[in-house]
Amino acid sequence: SDVPKILFRTNHLATYFPHKADAPHPSPALCNQRPGKILLLSFEIRRNVEWFHACCHGFRRTNSRHRCLGPAAPARILRSAPGSGIALTPIGLGRAAGKGHATPRNDQSHGRGRDRERLLCTWCRPEGWLLTNDELAKIVHRYPGRLFGVAAVHLHRPMEAVRELRHAVEDLGFKALRMIPWLWNLPPNDRLYYPLYAACIELGIPFCTQVGQTGPLMPSEPGRPVPYLDQVALDFPELKIVAGHIGFPWTNEMIGLAMKHHNVYIDTSAWLPSYYPPELLQFMKSFGRNRVLFGSNFPHLPWDRTAGQARELDLPEPIRKRFLHDNAISVFGL
Repeated sequence: SDVPKILFRTNHLATYFPHKADAPHPSPALCNQRPGKILLLSFEIRRNVEWFHACCHGFRRTNSRHRCLGPAAPARILRSAPGSGIALTPIGLGRAAGKGHATPRNDQSHGRGRDRERLLCTWCRPEGWLLTNDELAKIVHRYPGRLFGVAAVHLHRPMEAVRELRHAVEDLGFKALRMIPWLWNLPPNDRLYYPLYAACIELGIPFCTQVGQTGPLMPSEPGRPVPYLDQVALDFPELKIVAGHIGFPWTNEMIGLAMKHHNVYIDTSAWLPSYYPPELLQFMKSFGRNRVLFGSNFPHLPWDRTAGQARELDLPEPIRKRFLHDNAISVFGL
């Protein structure tokens, strides 16, 4: 009774803390015994979907940062803040256009309400899948023309990874590949990535990754733009590379890469616009007008807050439109 709320992450602890791979998860019974006191916090969809849904059933949003994704997650993902924008998040990239909120009824593709698109990401870690491409496809296909998948693969199994990527794009209609270097503790110029880059080029999809220091307590070195991502761009000039999280504390390195390579882009996910470095804003107004994509990192950062701050940036309207919408539509072919 002395502690107002206890927040549990429902995604597998080994995602962030490999040494705690066998740590137990809170049971639905425990959470239901203390309504309003013990809440669930999740930034990814747990593989054990039935357990996850049981825990999330009946829980409400706690505040603008801490949310629960339950059985209504697809409809909730489609909700957005008023205005227009692209939101690259832990579960994907999406366009928020128009006012009000999307609902399951008007989310169905029947020739109306097609003013919002979302790209949702799957998650695979060395220990196994959190959410498979096929599992995500079942959600995406419920909202044709509205939700699009971004694939993940198991990096340590190269041939299986290439086959899985081709399946995700050719059979499931996914729009990109996303790999997080710190999750595998391998920089993006490691040999295990290279067959995937060749496949991305052949399939005509971009490669999404993370640059900069990590939030979880994992080594940040694999996320350094130079020399790792620089080498990838040199070896694969035809590959579209979307680097998320602006690269802090190596933001200037990331800006340099986007200036040097025509195929390298920056997305601003996980950063509130009020904290964008001046160098990044200057780049957006000049050489980088076509190279920077707005991102929110929802649900870690809420759409209304990030989109609102993005609209308040001191940017010429044509630049703002490219940043919030046009650049991502072009890069991902939406």
